[in-house]
Parts: sequence; C-alpha cells; structure tokens
Amino acid sequence: PVKLHAPDWALLADQAPVLQIHIAAASLALMIGAVLLAGVKGNRLHRTLGWTWAVAMGTVAVSSIFIRDINHGAFSWIHLFTGWTIIILPMGLYAARTHNIAAHRGRMTGLFVGALLIAGMFTFFPGRLMWRVFLG
Repeated sequence: PVKLHAPDWALLADQAPVLQIHIAAASLALMIGAVLLAGVKGNRLHRTLGWTWAVAMGTVAVSSIFIRDINHGAFSWIHLFTGWTIIILPMGLYAARTHNIAAHRGRMTGLFVGALLIAGMFTFFPGRLMWRVFLG
C-alpha cells in the first residue's frame, strides 16, 4: 500500500556509492533538463547548463553499467537506456557543435524523455528503491 510520508533519505544513505552517484546525477540532470527545455535556447546560459546536463547524463549512463542488483548481477532490459544514452548523447552534442539545431533538439529531448522520465518512472515501481524512499 502507498503510504504518503516525508522522503526516507536514510534509505539512500545506506546504498552503495555507485547508486548514490547515479541518483544524484539523474536528479541533477532532471532539474537542469527541465530548465533547459523551458528556457531560452542558444545563449551562454543554455550552453553552460547544457554541458553540465551532458556530463550528468554521461554519469547516469556510465554509473548504471555497475548497477545490476535487480537482475542477479546481469544486465537487464533497462540497460538498453544506458546504451541508447551512450550513443545518442555524443550525437546530440555533435549536432549542437555543427549547428544542426533540429537534430540537437530531437536527440536531447529524446534523451530527457526516454532516459530520464521513462527510465526514471520504472524506479518508482512498488518494491524499488525510489518507491520505498518516497511512497513505501
């Protein structure tokens, strides 16, 4: 059953460092990504936040390679988001550097929606860590 309560931050403090890094980077990327999507594009703030977002997303992807507890040490289907991010993130950065704005927008928006929102949604399923932190 869902029990609304203040977040149980102690559950996060008890996790392995790689998981803490993963969650911190994903949280940072989620916040910065929302600002980037809502804000003015192409200015210095957008570029600075964009590079910060890209580093955070890279950190999320690389750290996820080492998170395999839910599948008995093996990769799971959710690691498809890892591979997708590792491929698409540099493509989105390259598109920005070459001023292919349409490709940049599509790739980065796709990463935000797919690798953060959709993949993140799965962390809130009953029994998973984020469920327990916020709802369990």
